[in-house]
Parts: sequence; structure tokens; C-alpha cells
Amino acid sequence: MMVKVLLYAYCIDVPLSRKLAKRLEEDIAFKVLAANNTPDFRKDHLPALAGLFSRVLKLCQKARLVKLGHVALDGTKIKANASKHKAMSYKRMKKEEACLTAEVRELLQRAETVDEEENKRYNQDKRGDGLPEELAFKKSHLEKIREAKEALEIEAQQKINYGQKGATGTPPDKTQRNFTDPDSYIMPAPGGKQFIQAYNTQIAVDSNQQVIVAARLTNPNQPPDKGQAKPLVEAVKSNITRLPHQVLADAGHSSKDALEGLSTQRIDVCMPPDKMYYSEAMLASPRGRIPKDLSAADKMRRKLRTKKGKEYYALRKQLPEPVFGQIKQARGFRQFSLRDIGKVSSEWQLACIRHNLLKLFGAQGHGLARYRYVMVA
Repeated sequence: MMVKVLLYAYCIDVPLSRKLAKRLEEDIAFKVLAANNTPDFRKDHLPALAGLFSRVLKLCQKARLVKLGHVALDGTKIKANASKHKAMSYKRMKKEEACLTAEVRELLQRAETVDEEENKRYNQDKRGDGLPEELAFKKSHLEKIREAKEALEIEAQQKINYGQKGATGTPPDKTQRNFTDPDSYIMPAPGGKQFIQAYNTQIAVDSNQQVIVAARLTNPNQPPDKGQAKPLVEAVKSNITRLPHQVLADAGHSSKDALEGLSTQRIDVCMPPDKMYYSEAMLASPRGRIPKDLSAADKMRRKLRTKKGKEYYALRKQLPEPVFGQIKQARGFRQFSLRDIGKVSSEWQLACIRHNLLKLFGAQGHGLARYRYVMVA
């Protein structure tokens, strides 16, 4: 019952708890689905519900909406449920920690002096377990800053473990952490003209009917797209039990590990090692045999200058961009309503489940007989 209510709610753009609670009391369709119950379940059961992604995907596969001929990878930034003004840089944290430590020490000394004077004056002992309001606020703020500072230092060390280039084990002074949702990060908005507090989402899209065959959130300790190609392809295999024939991705996803690792799995990869410009795309196609001494990156550059390479790579923008447009523009999913990377990841899975369900429903609605048994099931 709860699964039906939640999926129906997402499909008709009622993702927020308060709106959903109101619909359960007033909307006849919701009342029928919920059998007149009014559960409050979304936050508690999101991880379990997110497991529906692969089950819905298998329905799409049975309905022949997924072929895994061409699969394109891409990412987009979606606003977090947090303000960028609630973030603080590592440099400022160090400064604020020192200032607050001195202020707390001074306030404690002042409180002790006042206690001693009052004890002498009234000849009685105070319990001393109540902190003055100003001191309590300062101590609380200091603890939050110390926790955030320690978390940034742990992340800086983890970047070394991930093998990230330029990592030193010490957070750069400009590194920031948000106090409302620490797992979110300040990122350049699409277009690069401003910054937003956001999460970077990733999808793999099948070329047949633009069904999402894998969906992930970027680990905050890794670059937004770098290193995401292999995990996304592995997620595709986990969801559908087989690998795609061809994988398309932009230069942001490219790495030596991805180019060599995916190719060894007999996947036809089209992923430029560096950003491609129009002038380069117009270069004449190479002829003759491929030199044996070429690196994986040079082989890919050569491949993308061929007629077939240009043709296949042109599909990359045609697949994920419309899907992001449907999710963000048509359906209005521009900001997460939950906080914490675990809950946000589950919410992103639900948004992608909705996209696939609507694809499934749309195919059945066009009178395609072979899809009907899936919807009945």
C-alpha cells in the first residue's frame, strides 16, 4: 500500500511529505490507494523503496524498452536542501575556532568569578550546572565548528586513499563544509555564472526509449564526473545482468582506468580523453591501420575522428540531456527535499524510478500490445 502511494505521488509530482499528507486526506485517488489510511513513511522507508529501481527497470526490459545497444553517461547538479550561506571555509573555521576558544575561556572565568562572589555574599553554594545563555551558545557553536573542521580533515585524508591528484592530506583553505547538510557541496551552477549548494547526480541512459538504466550520486570526496564511468557501467550490469554494447560519455568522465577497464570488458567505448572542439571534429578521418604503439587516450582521439566515431559520439547529447530536461524542467525536480547523502541518494533513485515508470506507462498508453502484460503484472 505504501509503495503504491509513494510511486503514484512521485509520478504526479507530489514528492513532498506535507503535500502528500494533505492528498491522503483530500484526494480520492490517494484515499483509494491508501485504503483510507494516512501513513507518514517516506523518510523511514526510503532506503527500502529505492530498491525498487532495479525491479521497475526489469519491467522496462521485459517490455522491450531497454536494448543496451548504446548507453550514454552524464551528470547534472541538483540543489541540496541547504543554503550556501550556511557553509564555512576551512580557513575561517581555524580562525573562528581560535576566537571562540578564547571567548569561551573568558566567559568561563567570568562565570566562576561571579559564582564565588555570590557564594560569599549569600553564604550558600550554587549547583553550578546551568550555563549562562551566551556561554552555552558559544560552546555549541565551537563544537559544531570543530566537528566540521575534523570532517574536512578526514575527507582530505580520504582523497589520498582515493588516489586523487594534488591531494596533500590537509584541506585547502578554500574548502567549505555546510552546517545544514554537510554531505552537500558548493558547486558551479549550469553555465558557470554562479555557485549553488548541491549534489552531483549521475545517470546512464539507454538509447532505445531513453530509459535510465543506472543512477548514482557522486561521492563528495571524488571529482564530480571523473571516476564515475566504471561504477555506472557496473551498476548497469547489476541492474540488468548484462553489459551494454557501447558506452558514450564526455571528457569529464574520461580516465585511463575507464578507457582501458571498459575496453577490456569488450565494450565499444566513445569517451574523449580531453574536451573536443568543433574544429577538431571537422578534421579529416584517419586512414590506414591503427599504430600499435598508441596509448589508450591516443587511440580514442583517433577513433573519434573517424566517420563512425563522430556518428556514435553525436548520440551522447541526444540521450541524457532530454532525460535531465524531463526530470528537472518538465517535472520540476530541481531541489532535493531531504538531507544526508544516504537519504538524498534514495530520493534521486525515486526520481529516476518515476521517469522509468512514466516511460513504461507511456508505451502502454500508445496501444503497444506487447507492453500490456507488463502493466498488468
